[in-house]
This record gives sequence, C-alpha cells and structure tokens, in this order.
Amino acid sequence: MGYPGKSRKMYARPRTPWQAERIAGEVEVVKAYGLRNKRELWKAQAVLRKYRQASRLMLAAVAVGQMPVKAEAILARLKKLGMLKEDGDLDAILSMKVSDVLERRLQTQVYRQGLANSLKQSRQFIVHGHIQVSGRRVDVPGYLVKRGEEMSIDYYIGSPMAKEGHPERASRTPRVEA
Repeated sequence: MGYPGKSRKMYARPRTPWQAERIAGEVEVVKAYGLRNKRELWKAQAVLRKYRQASRLMLAAVAVGQMPVKAEAILARLKKLGMLKEDGDLDAILSMKVSDVLERRLQTQVYRQGLANSLKQSRQFIVHGHIQVSGRRVDVPGYLVKRGEEMSIDYYIGSPMAKEGHPERASRTPRVEA
C-alpha cells in the first residue's frame, strides 16, 4: 500500500484497450475467480509482472557473474506466499501464471476450503466480516494468504456465521479445481 498521503495506482491498464481476444480472456478469468472487476485482475497481473521483472534482472546478474542478495529474499517471499514450490528457483518465477496469484487470494481460499457455496458468496462473507485468518478478522478479499495461514481460515468468532445451524453456512466440503 505505502504512504497513505501519496497514493498511487497498484496496477497498469492494458496499452491497447479494444482487443476482442484479450477482453474475452479477461472476462473468463474474472468469472472463474469471482472478481469484482478487471481492475482486480490487473492488480494480480501487476504483482506477477513485478516478480518476473525482478527475476529477469537477477538472472542477468547471475549470467555476468554476480549473485544478488535480493534473489533469496524474492524466492523466500514467493515460497512463503505459496505461489512457488519449495524447490523453485529464479527460472520457475518466469513460468508463473496469473492464476497462481489469484489462487492465493482469500476469496478463492475461502471457497476452495468449503466455507462458502460460491465465489461470490465467499467475497460477501469476507467483506461483511464473517471470516478470520489466524484469529484476526480480515475483510479484504484480495488478501494474499500465506502457506502457513491456509489451515487457520475459519468463520469469525463474533459472527453469526460461526454458529453451526446458520442457514447460509456451507457444508464445509473442500472444493477441487475443475
């Protein structure tokens, strides 16, 4: 986020606004992950772009004979977020896709763990404050869930959703990707 007095965009729009194939692809991804609008997709693309650019710079430095210290930090960050496998290296960052970032969002994790019946409902539960991560209420659907926090996602204690008999509560069966 950064300094609140000097806010800036966290994403970049496409350079060519009217391309039918790109627009159709974006609409599919927005529907598949229950995003509110394309801006959320563009933010995920910006996150991925940042790590891929850093990886390219590190690989170029390694080719010259220098080993940057930032390489281990970037790899550790991506492994902690669960976007990269434990045996991943700088080359693996270049093969990452936007879906790797979108799968780590809290909204997707709540749906995949069976706390909500749909992606839209998982977004609603999060925004209305019914979901907690590691004992703290999180109301940001775009929150990137770390690998260690996956199993600590649950209904918030003070929420009516925490009661077993709530009619909107899901059956808690984990969903797998189709």
